[in-house]
Amino acid sequence: MVATDSKVVQLGRYNVQQGQSSVSGLSSGAFMTVQLHLAHSASFVGAGIIAGGPFRCAESFPGAAPVAEDAFIQNSLYICLNPLVPHTAPNAEHLARLARETAAAGEIDPVEHLGDDKVYIFTGSKDEVVFSDTVARTKRFYELLGIRAEHIDYDDSVPAGHSIITQNPEDSPLGTNQPPYINQGDFVQSHRILEHIHGKLKPAVDRPTGRLVRFDQREFLDFLGDDDKKARRDSMSDYGYAYVPKAVEDGEPARVHIALHGCKQGYNYVEYTNGRRDTLTSPPYGNRYVTTTGYNELADANNFIILYPQAEGTDNGYTQNPEGCWDWWGYSSANAQRPDYYSRSAIQIRAIHDMLKRLGG
Repeated sequence: MVATDSKVVQLGRYNVQQGQSSVSGLSSGAFMTVQLHLAHSASFVGAGIIAGGPFRCAESFPGAAPVAEDAFIQNSLYICLNPLVPHTAPNAEHLARLARETAAAGEIDPVEHLGDDKVYIFTGSKDEVVFSDTVARTKRFYELLGIRAEHIDYDDSVPAGHSIITQNPEDSPLGTNQPPYINQGDFVQSHRILEHIHGKLKPAVDRPTGRLVRFDQREFLDFLGDDDKKARRDSMSDYGYAYVPKAVEDGEPARVHIALHGCKQGYNYVEYTNGRRDTLTSPPYGNRYVTTTGYNELADANNFIILYPQAEGTDNGYTQNPEGCWDWWGYSSANAQRPDYYSRSAIQIRAIHDMLKRLGG
């Protein structure tokens, strides 16, 4: 485990190889991974998706409800997360066309950038949160956008619940579907992701020697107007984390990997009860996604900077995100009739990409 620097520091700039970055995530972090991958495909060489659906999945059937916000929720629940039958899972062909239209409109990078990328896609056969029918459509979605079959590592063979998998004995049993959504198996999933995307890597170290820095994310939200700040449309925590190997701090060339937690996994997650933060009974999950999922140990041996942006719960009259999820259904959009949560101009995507640029990626 890596000790966290006790200070809040400004995110630094390093000798990063531009265009060689990658991104991965679990659950809402996986949906956001797809969005970030497409929005800034020129910046990335691949993505790792654990229990996530395809791009703009929540807009599969805009007419699902008279009110746009309600339609997004209905789509999210009954098409993207838990399709009632396999036939009602996301339509990959429709969403691939929508991605191409979004790129043609200039809202995301050209999809042609995806051609040589490598994608890892995983669904546990016991996942009761995001059904495997949805994740299978994510694989098809990427195929339709031109990613070659040999560049996609799709795994639906493991009897895992909704989780990122580690080999830590203190983590939840493999088939568990409950927080903190970190389950024990016989492999380290973060390592499989990085090795699929970036090729053969040196073995992970037992004791990382780098620094886990805490930085102020609010610096990357300065573009927000007063109304958006008041509404907390960003739903991002005050602080984020980055693991920086010692060799990288000493000037060695580096690559950046962005690791996005899922719902209820941010460092300051608390339950909401009747619209209020329940700080008395919330479980102390803390920064386990940052410190115990195996990214840092492999990063230390291979000169990766691991960027851990952090989302938090928000539940007010403007923004409903009580479980601290990344936005993949539109809660951060000011206008539900013209949502932008998936685009380069989306609040969270813009902030995260600005973090990547600050690091040098």
